[in-house]
Amino acid sequence: MTLKTRLGITLLGTFLFATGTTLGQESADEEAAAEDAPVVIAPAPDAADDYVAVWSVIEEQWESAQRGDRRWVEQLLSADFSGWGNNAPAPRDKASTRLWNDFDTKQNKGLAHELYPLSTVIHGDMAVAHYLYTNAEENKDGETEVSNGRYTDVLVRDGDTWNFIAWHGGDDPSDD
Repeated sequence: MTLKTRLGITLLGTFLFATGTTLGQESADEEAAAEDAPVVIAPAPDAADDYVAVWSVIEEQWESAQRGDRRWVEQLLSADFSGWGNNAPAPRDKASTRLWNDFDTKQNKGLAHELYPLSTVIHGDMAVAHYLYTNAEENKDGETEVSNGRYTDVLVRDGDTWNFIAWHGGDDPSDD
């Protein structure tokens, strides 16, 4: 089973659990029998599909960056993207993000990462995802650096695909 499939199943299960509601029963007999076994209503199929699709794009961006594949900037960022990482002095557009991603790819090699979804809101053709991460990279001196941080990503739907239009976040301050 691929990482993308496992992520989709895990996220869908979390989504279904978090959005489920208990149904009332129509008769007293059914009510008494149902008190110990609540019924969960699944969200509309489109909502669950959108949730998985949004998180697949977020994971794809992290996977591509870890592999050193620079194409993700062109493939996953909308033309009018504006993101503000913690280490940037100001928000960066798509061209600036490409420039600094290319520089970082030459300085560091991705080793591993893990994402921890916290909250995702999908409103029509817009999604906002808040999450934590742990990331491991090897720097140009061959040393492994592990960082923890947080991001808020904003994605918009363009036809059948989701693209980043904005993000903010980055590494948490170190305790050094």
